[in-house]
Amino acid sequence: MSTNAHKIELSAQVRTVLGSKVKQIRESGFIPAILYGKGQEPIALQVPSKDFNKAFKSAGESTLVYLSVDSQTYPTIIHDVARHPASDAIIHADFYKVNLAQKIKTMIPVAFMGESQAVKDGGILIRNVNEVEVEALPQDLPHEITFDVSALVAFGGQILLKDAQIGDKVEVLGNPEEIIAAVQAPISEEALAASLETTGETVDDVKVVEKEKDADAIIDETDLPAGKAGTPASATEPKAESKKE
Repeated sequence: MSTNAHKIELSAQVRTVLGSKVKQIRESGFIPAILYGKGQEPIALQVPSKDFNKAFKSAGESTLVYLSVDSQTYPTIIHDVARHPASDAIIHADFYKVNLAQKIKTMIPVAFMGESQAVKDGGILIRNVNEVEVEALPQDLPHEITFDVSALVAFGGQILLKDAQIGDKVEVLGNPEEIIAAVQAPISEEALAASLETTGETVDDVKVVEKEKDADAIIDETDLPAGKAGTPASATEPKAESKKE
């Protein structure tokens, strides 16, 4: 497996072991995988775990990966991964073959850069979105969409979808006025107590709940195992469960 600033390459082997016997592949240091796409006959594969994990860390589910199988190279996107429910280790991967001349739609992770003066002044940065949908040629897909929080200089300030730091080769889809992040003014205990008067709760009650949440490591939707990062526009059929052998 090789990576550089412009190209990620990964080698795979055709897999002949199918069904429940794929456990032997994992025990041998490989990840079972499948290659498919529009006009592409599905090919069962196995990829060295170490190489795949390194490639996946760099590419995620949005960056182009050139997958070599025997003597042929396929431009692909890692379209989906399955993880072990206990160890979280990747146990299966889907490679979607793309057409480099055809634009696709997919979800791209959101990243933030810079420092917000409002946050320095005690404000709370509220992140409303973890990923956004874009459309671009596969080779032009960014690894992440960056938003500059240094524009948030006062409480109540907002960053909108239209503020995305991105080149002209990528179209950001969705409502340009969608709020990506905002800074909320800090709330004093007095103000919190006043807002709870009608509920019968107390500030101490809220503190206890917050402590319980911290202790239990509350899981929201952003912590759940990722499914598909986005369905390429060229994918006309959902993946069948039978493909993941």
